[in-house]
Amino acid sequence: MSNAVTGTIINALAIVLGAIVGLTRKTPMSAENQTFLKVVLGLATVIIGLRLVWVSVSGSLLQILWQIGVVILAMMLGKLTGRLLHLQKLSNRLGQFARERLTAVQSARPAGISDGVNVCAALFCAAPLGILGAATEALGGGPLPLIIKATMDGLAALGFVAIFGWGVGLSALPVFAFQGAVFVLVRHFAFPYLEAHDLVNVVNATAGLLVFSVSLLIFEVRRVEIADYLPSLVWAPVLLALMR
Repeated sequence: MSNAVTGTIINALAIVLGAIVGLTRKTPMSAENQTFLKVVLGLATVIIGLRLVWVSVSGSLLQILWQIGVVILAMMLGKLTGRLLHLQKLSNRLGQFARERLTAVQSARPAGISDGVNVCAALFCAAPLGILGAATEALGGGPLPLIIKATMDGLAALGFVAIFGWGVGLSALPVFAFQGAVFVLVRHFAFPYLEAHDLVNVVNATAGLLVFSVSLLIFEVRRVEIADYLPSLVWAPVLLALMR
């Protein structure tokens, strides 16, 4: 497995590209194009999430059902753990900080480069898909979840650049540092143990269901508190190890 943070690199480049396009584009994206991209993103998220689950389970039908049962139980325990740790509330606070700064900048004074970096970095780093995608890639699940996030962040950067200018593009640096740190920690500390005990697939299967859940947010079907479910990635290998 490669040590390259491919997904994170693509994510950072997408933010820069979004900022460049936003600075050079004369007219905003039409509502029809926005709707089309939303549908494409949602469908891609469904496919990527379910594919990750599919390639991570194996064996007979009963064995596959048992593995999925472990994943579901891990998600239930993860949700409870996330609530106790207030993970979603922390993510929401970062988003609220960004929105408050955005309102203050728009109403009080012209935005500076630092405003763009702070606001956009907070928004992009607050998205649980960043942690989820970086961890998945570190465990050999591929960069596709982060490519979904890269597309979202690039489109957001395209819109924010009208307010913050080049500060939006510079926010790619803290995003790269944050997601890269998650990748390195998981790749070099968690992965060797999980691989040695044949526990990687159950973590990736759990990640796949969480990625699939993001599609519910994109399509506005249901508000899923993804951040609260992140501890599921820890519970999944623990449960599987205990049940063997």
